[in-house]
Amino acid sequence: MSANGFRLLYTLVLGIIGGFAFKWIHMPVPWLLGPMIVTLIASKAIRRIKPVCPTAVRNSGMIIVGYTIGLAFTAETLRQIGRQLPSMVLLTVLLLLGSLAIAALVSKLSGVPFPTVLMGSIPGGLTQMVSLADDIEGIDITVVTFLQVSRLMMIIFFVPLLVFSPFFGGTGGRETAAATHAASSAGWDGLFPHVIGFAVLCTLFAVVGQRIKFPTAYLLGPMIATVLLQLSGYAGHALPAVVLNASQLVIGVYVGMLLKPEQLGNKLRIIVLAAFSGVLLILCSIGLSLLFTRLHAVSFVTAFLGLAPGGMDQMGIIGKEAGADLSVVICYQLFRTLFIFLAVPPLLKAIFRSMLRKRSPA
Repeated sequence: MSANGFRLLYTLVLGIIGGFAFKWIHMPVPWLLGPMIVTLIASKAIRRIKPVCPTAVRNSGMIIVGYTIGLAFTAETLRQIGRQLPSMVLLTVLLLLGSLAIAALVSKLSGVPFPTVLMGSIPGGLTQMVSLADDIEGIDITVVTFLQVSRLMMIIFFVPLLVFSPFFGGTGGRETAAATHAASSAGWDGLFPHVIGFAVLCTLFAVVGQRIKFPTAYLLGPMIATVLLQLSGYAGHALPAVVLNASQLVIGVYVGMLLKPEQLGNKLRIIVLAAFSGVLLILCSIGLSLLFTRLHAVSFVTAFLGLAPGGMDQMGIIGKEAGADLSVVICYQLFRTLFIFLAVPPLLKAIFRSMLRKRSPA
């Protein structure tokens, strides 16, 4: 076995250990959180062997999650989302304004420049914000990356704890999650060759989406392909639980490898900054979720996961386990991602360039 093959096997074993450990202690979403935490700890504690998760492996997990999420969409749910478009615009803009206010406060308290904190605080835009930071003078890319990744990890870890806490329904939420998981996963009978057509089209849409630089292409591409096939009358088949767990495992391992605190300067200040910013964003999302439930007849869990400042794949996985309305969760997350991808970068560039011109001598 090659060195990379051994490291991949080692990483997958870490993920499996983390998944079973978190399942044993009854943690929510164990096959996402367990591999993430164990991989992060092992990468810092065991220096001789570095975990590795090739992009192709992570993308395979994303395709499975995208397909599973796409199964939740029907013609009726899409019509319902169309009726909620004004609310999507309103809540997304309010969340981004909240991010801007939090960035201003954190920048004032910490002394870190406002543009750097703002680009590290924009929710759900890790790839876009890091790429944009590289194009703008005066932005600390290391701080932006750390803020984005640490916020994402906080969301992945704390959102499930909140969703399954008494504040969000407690045991009732877990019972609903168990019923939803049973309904959304199935055995191997009848899966082949029915699923092959979906697999081919989902992979094709993911690759094409990546080529045209579509945001989160390996999640959105398969999701769109599945929705189109379902609307055409070709119903999808739920995947076995072991496949869903495996997809969460590789995503959790990949996220656990992203954070590299040793590359960060002034670690304590930035860690406190990231934690403070993440907590404020979660509180902002909870407040907007209350408004969401007043505007539409959705559960608090659905509203919160639709507005939580995380990624679509993580919120989709948590939503499936928590019994939330996946179509609403993903559509709100998708709208915010597209809004950030299309509207926020040019707006931020214009604002930061204007700030630089004002600071420069005549």
